[in-house]
Amino acid sequence: MSETIIETPRFIMRKFELADAQAMYELNLDPEVIRYTGDKAFASVEEAYTFLQNYNPYATEGFGRWICVLKDTGEITGWCGLRMQPDMGLVDLGYRFYKRHWGKGYATETGLASVEYGFNEKKLAVITGHAMTENLASIRVLEKCGMIYWKDDNDEEPGAYYRVFASPQPLSIGEGQ
Repeated sequence: MSETIIETPRFIMRKFELADAQAMYELNLDPEVIRYTGDKAFASVEEAYTFLQNYNPYATEGFGRWICVLKDTGEITGWCGLRMQPDMGLVDLGYRFYKRHWGKGYATETGLASVEYGFNEKKLAVITGHAMTENLASIRVLEKCGMIYWKDDNDEEPGAYYRVFASPQPLSIGEGQ
């Protein structure tokens, strides 16, 4: 297992490994898990493996999404972490967990740890999150991670961006509308 990037009371969060291909494939197989993501399921374990081979934000940005492993059982529950959105110049918090682990506070626990890591270790000024309007559970996680509504998404599906600053920022005129 690769080195621990973040440790929470219940989790070890680490970089993706090629050995995670089966878990990533199975995670994305559940249509409810990827319902609000815009992602398609991997066609095969081999496709998930190829994705992992080419996943390089750890080297290019110094952070990325991390596999979430329960400390007490060693079970992979999903992933959580930060990702650069180069088209918008933003760092995004994202998470995805097996449905059997929903409602246990895992996304909030690992999301808060990811935000803290981004601010304290990577000295980021702001971290954003995006959720489809219908995805109330994800919106609630973003809010529990300290994020507040920022703006609507201009995409095909109704969604919104949320954000949290490393330190309190004054709003400029017209912001937040």
